[in-house]
Amino acid sequence: MTSSRPYLIRAIYEWVVDNAQTPYLLVDAEDENVQVPREYVQDGRIVLNVSPSAVAGLDLGNDYVSFSARFGGTPREILVPVHRVMAVYSRENGQGMMFAEEDEPEPPPPDGGEDGPAPEKPSGGARRPSLKVVK
Repeated sequence: MTSSRPYLIRAIYEWVVDNAQTPYLLVDAEDENVQVPREYVQDGRIVLNVSPSAVAGLDLGNDYVSFSARFGGTPREILVPVHRVMAVYSRENGQGMMFAEEDEPEPPPPDGGEDGPAPEKPSGGARRPSLKVVK
């Protein structure tokens, strides 16, 4: 199954904007695929204001979040892999959602190609779903 993270990012973003608040993204900037202004990164993280008035061309895609924004008056292109978004929340009241590290993309299942058939699942039954409390 695909990650739910991009869907939740879009939903929380829309909810924050619909309530006339400012949506922020907390991003893990340690990954080399994260394209953000490094001079604004603190402790390996950066907070990005993604309100409609602060960015242009916002794309909350399934794989990447991308947009153009000005940092210190200089226009920049921002590109963040979705699995590096740690939280999406409202600046005004902090409400939103933080994501667990376990939500990172899983490797694709074996396809049974040249290495033989895909391994069988254990017969002990399916794993039970679990929910986490997000504060």
